[in-house]
Amino acid sequence: MSRWRPPSAGSTAIITADGHARLKAELEELWHVRRPEVVRALAAAAAEGDRSENAEYTYRKKQLGEIDRHVRYLSKRLPELRVAEGTPRDLDAVYFGAWCTFEDEDGNSVTYRIVGPDETDAGQGWISIDSPLARAALGKHVGGEFEAQLPGGMASFVIAAVRYHAPV
Repeated sequence: MSRWRPPSAGSTAIITADGHARLKAELEELWHVRRPEVVRALAAAAAEGDRSENAEYTYRKKQLGEIDRHVRYLSKRLPELRVAEGTPRDLDAVYFGAWCTFEDEDGNSVTYRIVGPDETDAGQGWISIDSPLARAALGKHVGGEFEAQLPGGMASFVIAAVRYHAPV
């Protein structure tokens, strides 16, 4: 059996204005604050002598590589992203940037915000527009039903509420 796998689908290049500002701030912080600190610590560790047994030097080299890798990723990704601003005309339908409350068959409700793949955060309830749940809900109106293929199997939901401003 071959180890070849088809390439994964590219993520949608869309982001909210807040998410774009956060990524830009992260890039600035990495490039102008964290990287110079690590470079100074690396130079100090290199000055200690034998690098082959210098754990601090090895750690700082790896840390610098991780920072450079992330800076390179953000530098390439930010220009690709399209910032979605404003709200759609139909405020009762699910579109990008919406806070949506879904009810499942058991009457349990959960609220998610549909955001770009670069700003997902499970702790805040922000799900990617590329997720199966968001894809199935897009374009549906309040009161509408939809089904989504989730890791636990097929699930049915009803859209209880949609809003385009942050919940209080």
